[in-house]
Amino acid sequence: MAIIFIAHIDLDCFFVSVERIKDPSLIGKPVIVGGSASGRGVVASASYEARRYGVRSAMPTAQALRLCQQLVIVSGHHGEYSDYSIRLYQRMLQIAPVVERASIDEMYLDFTGCENLYDNDLPGYMKKLQQLIKSEFQLPCTIALASNKLIAKIAANTVKPEGVIYIPAGVEEKFLSPLPIAVIPGVGKKTEEFLTKKGFKIVSDLQAVSLSELVKILGANGEWLYHASRGRGSTTFETDHLVKSISREETFVQDISDSNELEKILFKLLEDVCSTLRSKSLRAKTVTLKYRTSKFETMTRRHSIEPSNYDPDIFREGKLLFHKLHDGKTPLRLLGVGLSNFINETQTELELYPTSEKRDKVLNAVDRLREKFGDKSITIGGV
Repeated sequence: MAIIFIAHIDLDCFFVSVERIKDPSLIGKPVIVGGSASGRGVVASASYEARRYGVRSAMPTAQALRLCQQLVIVSGHHGEYSDYSIRLYQRMLQIAPVVERASIDEMYLDFTGCENLYDNDLPGYMKKLQQLIKSEFQLPCTIALASNKLIAKIAANTVKPEGVIYIPAGVEEKFLSPLPIAVIPGVGKKTEEFLTKKGFKIVSDLQAVSLSELVKILGANGEWLYHASRGRGSTTFETDHLVKSISREETFVQDISDSNELEKILFKLLEDVCSTLRSKSLRAKTVTLKYRTSKFETMTRRHSIEPSNYDPDIFREGKLLFHKLHDGKTPLRLLGVGLSNFINETQTELELYPTSEKRDKVLNAVDRLREKFGDKSITIGGV
């Protein structure tokens, strides 16, 4: 029976890494990608220099700034993050026969049966693969090689940032035993606190009890934890994963009621979403608007459209949805927009888009300019 080799690639502080490619002066500094510190912004990604001060993802930006006064805050370019992720995924398909994108900054590669292609030294090749990603994409990453996805993911987290590790088949349980129980995916803060009160602190504590005991303590989740604590994870790859929706939203520093100002924000959000859509060669058939008032009342409205990824067309529909909700007076805390119900551009009927070829060339040029000079460098008329 063939030995299974599954690699987990985790891009280290991915959003920050992309911003450092755009602006090398950020290298070596404590940096976050996130919202404004003067309002309700949160940290989306933090450099390791910032993490040394206790700054973490999902933390309010204001709190992060209190922890690190020299923190550099970057608003981010989400369309470019998606582009980098897709290009890396396409490159990895040239290296491994099966690749799964687990998230925008993580992917699994199945090298099973490929040993001869890499001098029968796949563990040694992982370092070369890391160097290849750094050389071709300027992205730092951590890579773990193991017998299943669970162990590969856990192992990668033990050697971040920019580490490489190999967990041979047969030693999974031994590898896990001294680690804290929180390393197991699915053991969140509440579960960890609950299990700690029961006397479970490290994985070997879980390994010491029977399946029936864990099921008695945790119900159906006990069975999962029993097998996970022994290093038994999935080897199945989801290669046909499709993006179901793309959305952006903004929480305001101060509540906004002015319709003109809100329309401008809506258009900027849609520009970002449409740019991401074009990078995936997709068109959307559904527009969704998210609308949250200062009293935390949240409403959503959606509308079907002809398949499109053209900013002004989609903005026109988004604006109609917006004015069905907004009376011009109610203060808003958040505005968001999403596109869904996608079709590939090759599926669109040519007669519906008589000028699409010329338009696509213009849109591609706009996206390239934004990528090179920033999101604010050029815009398509809409507001």
